Amino acid sequence: MGKADITVNNHRYSVACADGQEERLHALGRELDQRVRRISSAVGDIGEARLLLIAGLALLDELSDAQDGAVPSQIVSRAAAALGEAAEQIESIAARVEAGRGSGS
Repeated sequence: MGKADITVNNHRYSVACADGQEERLHALGRELDQRVRRISSAVGDIGEARLLLIAGLALLDELSDAQDGAVPSQIVSRAAAALGEAAEQIESIAARVEAGRGSGS
């Protein structure tokens, strides 16, 4: 099992991945970081969990638009699977952030 350390909005996260997928995960992390930073600059300080939620929703909106544009189903299926995995990671991160707030961190 591989591991990639990614930084999103100045927060570092260690994410497990399949061996050999570390570079891909780093690239995806950089893209997510750019999106989150753009959202943050547009809406201000709304909290890490909400920023990640909005970024996830924006990505799903793009996926929906792509599906409406008759993108080949293989690409859509791969993107949907990747977004599903990303959503699980976002939920896990959000839970840790919220748990950290509750413990006085």
